[in-house]
Amino acid sequence: DVQLVESGGGSVQVGGSLRLSCAATGDTVSSYYVGWFRQAPGKAREGVAGVASGGDTRYAAFVKGRFTISKDNAKNTVDLEMIGLKPEDTAMYYCAAKAGGSSWYWYNPSTYNYWGQGTQVTVS
Repeated sequence: DVQLVESGGGSVQVGGSLRLSCAATGDTVSSYYVGWFRQAPGKAREGVAGVASGGDTRYAAFVKGRFTISKDNAKNTVDLEMIGLKPEDTAMYYCAAKAGGSSWYWYNPSTYNYWGQGTQVTVS
């Protein structure tokens, strides 16, 4: 099974940028569909972006053009580059993986089998 660890969160000003990284161990990310999710206090967990084993990417409408997901098979990581951050982007960010590599329902957290512990992003 794959284990996931997120890093790169922090506090930034409005309009700033951050790069989150999801490091995988125990298996290779090339075998999984990997998604980034976020959850703000009192709100449901929501899909932010996803990347298929073949490299195809998906984005939630609210981050399109601002966030970029990328996968590095050599480093076994999946990064989320975030620019133009807004206060409403404040949340705990999680990476998750599901076997099979399909983008079907990529935004639905219940379809993922493996989760990291999360990294906090605060925009003010």
